[in-house]
Amino acid sequence: MERFYITTPIYYVNARPHLGHAYTTIVADALARFNKLMAKETFFLTGTDEHGDKIVQAAEKNGMSPQEYVDGISAEFQALWPDLMCENDDYIRTTQDRHVRTVQDILQKVYDSGDIYFGEYGGHYCYGCERFYTEKELEDGKCPDHQTVPEYISEKNYFFKMSKYQDWLKEHIQKNPDFIRPERYRNEVLSLLDSGALEDLCISRPKSRLTWGIELPFDKDYVTYVWFDALINYLTALNYPDGELYKDFWPAANHLVAKDILKPHAIFWPTMLKAAGIEPYQHLNVHGYWLVKDTKMSKSLGNVIEPLKLKDTYGLNAFRYFLLREMSFGQDASFSEEALVGRLNADLANDLGNLFNRTLSMTHKYFEGKVPSPVDEEIEDAEIKQIGREAMKTYQAMFSEFKFSRALEGLWELVRGLNKYIDITAPWTLKKNGEMERLATVIYVLLENMRKIAVHLWPVMPEASENMLQQLGICFDPRKVDLAKEVDVWGLLESDVEIAKTSNLFPRVELPEPEPSNSMESAKEKKSAKAKKNAPKQQEGNGFIEFEDFQKLDLRVGTVTGVEVHPDADRLLLVQVDMGEDEPRQVVAGLADFFAPDDLNGKQVVVVANLKPRKLRKQLSQGMILAVKTEEGMQLLTPMDEVVPGSKVS
Repeated sequence: MERFYITTPIYYVNARPHLGHAYTTIVADALARFNKLMAKETFFLTGTDEHGDKIVQAAEKNGMSPQEYVDGISAEFQALWPDLMCENDDYIRTTQDRHVRTVQDILQKVYDSGDIYFGEYGGHYCYGCERFYTEKELEDGKCPDHQTVPEYISEKNYFFKMSKYQDWLKEHIQKNPDFIRPERYRNEVLSLLDSGALEDLCISRPKSRLTWGIELPFDKDYVTYVWFDALINYLTALNYPDGELYKDFWPAANHLVAKDILKPHAIFWPTMLKAAGIEPYQHLNVHGYWLVKDTKMSKSLGNVIEPLKLKDTYGLNAFRYFLLREMSFGQDASFSEEALVGRLNADLANDLGNLFNRTLSMTHKYFEGKVPSPVDEEIEDAEIKQIGREAMKTYQAMFSEFKFSRALEGLWELVRGLNKYIDITAPWTLKKNGEMERLATVIYVLLENMRKIAVHLWPVMPEASENMLQQLGICFDPRKVDLAKEVDVWGLLESDVEIAKTSNLFPRVELPEPEPSNSMESAKEKKSAKAKKNAPKQQEGNGFIEFEDFQKLDLRVGTVTGVEVHPDADRLLLVQVDMGEDEPRQVVAGLADFFAPDDLNGKQVVVVANLKPRKLRKQLSQGMILAVKTEEGMQLLTPMDEVVPGSKVS
């Protein structure tokens, strides 16, 4: 039997859970559910990382002992996951005895093999990162992440011979192209390995400076460096080295992390495993950041999004759907309530909710609320079934590659296709004309495809999926589903089953009004903003802009890989442009009056790459293609000779 082991990073408990933690855990849960439906045995692990300097500092700030502090924050994480319908198989804490034993066993094994030595080291120590930095790693003498000046510390410590495994790691990554994915992060790690000799890793802290950690088994005056401790959790949970879970699931290990902890997982961890005589994990899957107003979430900036508030406001189903649909895995994504509400109303209320409401209502109106039996298939039925097959294949392929946004967009081809199928077949006209056999087939085709959509959505929106299936008269049991067979198997929805009259799972919502402020300062700000808005616009200088304004534009060259006419606007083209990223961008361009689709295919174009994405006639546009209008028509801006897609115009 195939198996799938998915892990989140164990979350550091120096702060409460936020949107970033929720996203990673929901993705892991969705992957576990998806692989269950693909007939795989799954194991899903999450937990908390509870050692290190920052924990001690946070505990002191709150007037607690480190143990009291980590107990409280870890409990908050553990309590959050059921509220987000995340069903992990295990929850690990690095303060648990089972983990302490595993860490000490592996440390002793690596020490006995000669890969750990004692030495003296002086370096720039950042307490925020809990690591030493070399001179070349600092930026203007500061930590690149925290922008603070590290403290120079010279002390005796234990070191892991990480440099010994540099060539092995580079070769392993090159021989296994999907070891680290998406590809951009694989390339980033290879660049790190190529940039200079890999240094040995300091893996201890003297108890004279830090006592909150796992004691080294070979020297009781030292505790383990937090990363050499934390990463081993992925083995602890599988009862390494003799547990059945370890034997069954470690060969199928998939780690899920954010890009800020790429180096520990892509360099420290594989070399640690190699030194301990353990096969590397199967895949490291790296996602980007959720940005708020183009800025990474930060407690100090006050822009941290709390997931439970959003879930309570907009519903868990919409929240989970939005997170997986909005972020292209591996890239950063911007979070806003406006975007969440837009997705909820467009995709869930208008498309999916409308499909369920219309079809359930017609079934009650025309067939007394019972699933009719189909008769002969006509061309429209064959066409929508083919759309369904392609949509499900796309969804399954993309989901298995962690491309959740593309998976859901693929499935929505069927959702939108079924709404068009209703308009084309016009069930109300069939009823009026007495064509009841044809009407029965149309309604059955709709209901059976709705069943397939609901089953495929269970990994993303488990609660909504089960409710949709219940509305179709089905009691859902994931153990009886084989998602791969859904592509070709037709007719699993039984006739004469009673279904619900209506569906109101996805009501439209409105953005909440901003809270009124009584402060005089706020009133003055509003008055000033209004006056500024209404003031006549004056042209500064002679229409010149500052060089800094031009620098804000990110102009890049891309290669057109596909073009089609906008389905709702004859003058617009949907242009797919390879920008050197993981997947092509779609640009909606007003070029149809000047170019046929074949005229653009293969051409290189200049794109404004940092233009805020927007929808044009319901199609997402992720940039602007630059062109020059002439007396003869329109000419594209293009390089004299072909360049690498993604090249920057400067």
